[in-house]
Amino acid sequence: MGVEIRGMDRLKAKLKAMPKVVEDAVWDGTFEIVEEVATNAASRLQSSVKHGSGELAGSIKHEVVVDASGKVVGRVWSDKDTAIYREFGTGPVGEASPKDLPPGINPVYSQERWFIPANKVAIDLEAIYGIPRVTIKDQDFFITRGQPARPWLYPSLKEVEEQAPSILADYVKEGLKKL
Repeated sequence: MGVEIRGMDRLKAKLKAMPKVVEDAVWDGTFEIVEEVATNAASRLQSSVKHGSGELAGSIKHEVVVDASGKVVGRVWSDKDTAIYREFGTGPVGEASPKDLPPGINPVYSQERWFIPANKVAIDLEAIYGIPRVTIKDQDFFITRGQPARPWLYPSLKEVEEQAPSILADYVKEGLKKL
């Protein structure tokens, strides 16, 4: 008595294709997740900045890469210095302000006051934010002990974090259906 298995070649082809299909689905799902984080971050910035040009919100970048170990990694960031100052705050004021920090992130804050040349700032920081203006040798400066943390990126990630598993699962299911 002989046993005949039909479709074995097709099954082997599908099994061989499966890792690439899953990797592509995870990449696509991760891309959707980082796009959502970037969109939320830009929205959070735009709705909370009173006096700004939109430059920080416009500087948000995102990418998805496969790292050296084969993991799919999504990244969202800004290359503007003001991004980190806004997220974590600066000086003693930033250190004392409430913030939700990701695990392993422990900023170190300068404890000294510092001077901002008034001619380097497009707005009157004293009138808008109450930062004192001083004059030293006929040059005006704003003197500050820092700014409070106004997180925009980490909260945006946390908003999307709960949805991430279902987004990835949907992409994987859809990819496997195409096999």
